[in-house]
Amino acid sequence: MSNKIGVIGDGHVGSTVAQQLILTGLVDDLVMIDVNEAKVRADQLDFQDAMANLKHHTTITINDYSALKDADIVISAFGNIELEAGGERFAELNYNRERIGDIAESIKKSGFNGILVAITNPVDAITNMYQELTGLPRKHVIGTGTLLDTARMKRAVGERMNVDPRSVEGFNLGEHGNSQFTAWSTVKVLEKPITEVAEAKHLKLEDLNDEIKFGGQTVYKGKQYTNYGISAAVTRLVETIESDAHTEMPVSNYQEKYGTYLSYPAIVGRDGIVQTVELTLTDEEEKKLKASAETIKEKANK
Repeated sequence: MSNKIGVIGDGHVGSTVAQQLILTGLVDDLVMIDVNEAKVRADQLDFQDAMANLKHHTTITINDYSALKDADIVISAFGNIELEAGGERFAELNYNRERIGDIAESIKKSGFNGILVAITNPVDAITNMYQELTGLPRKHVIGTGTLLDTARMKRAVGERMNVDPRSVEGFNLGEHGNSQFTAWSTVKVLEKPITEVAEAKHLKLEDLNDEIKFGGQTVYKGKQYTNYGISAAVTRLVETIESDAHTEMPVSNYQEKYGTYLSYPAIVGRDGIVQTVELTLTDEEEKKLKASAETIKEKANK
């Protein structure tokens, strides 16, 4: 069975996501869409020039929304990261809100009925808008959420504990933004609770909070954009959907309890959000999650 994926937005993130999908063989038919015709056409040719040296072939179509009709997944990667220079992802809201209406309408008109994955910031608010504007089921509209923030947490903890980040379990929850937090009660290192391991290592967990939360700003200051971490997160999410893996992931999904999309673990598969998860959080973490949800709703309505 062939896999068809659309990527809307061919900037630093969109083009890197497209490259990862092509290199990993996760896409047979790729639809790339961007308002910058010269850029998307150049990337199409560049990828086609690479085909003779790759293991997999990908057919690439550009700037044709109608080609999304039979796509399995559509990824929204458009945006303007320069607006986030101050470290606030909601700084992109007005810019992206002006554009999402036409994009969502074009997706809807194409007849697309697959899984929509949003990267566009502020991702929780944008994911909510996509669901409302396209009319797709909530379980079929997913934001990357804190999948990247959780990876940053695993990297930071792994470095301190001298272990591979894949040996760290746990989640960052809430907004993919400044109100997100590490739910330390969920974090384990080599199957041991992080609180127990940190005490033995004389490590104060609060010392890691800013490094995790603002890790993207460190990358941004160095090269004026971020792309590799988020593209790896998206590639993993796409693979999870395509393979119907039923993997627990901290993605932005609709939480009835809070009345908004926010990041909270859910089981992801070919049908999108296939099962909800209920964490046992501390009272303090519950308060932080509620506060993060209120932040998303308040800022989205400004």
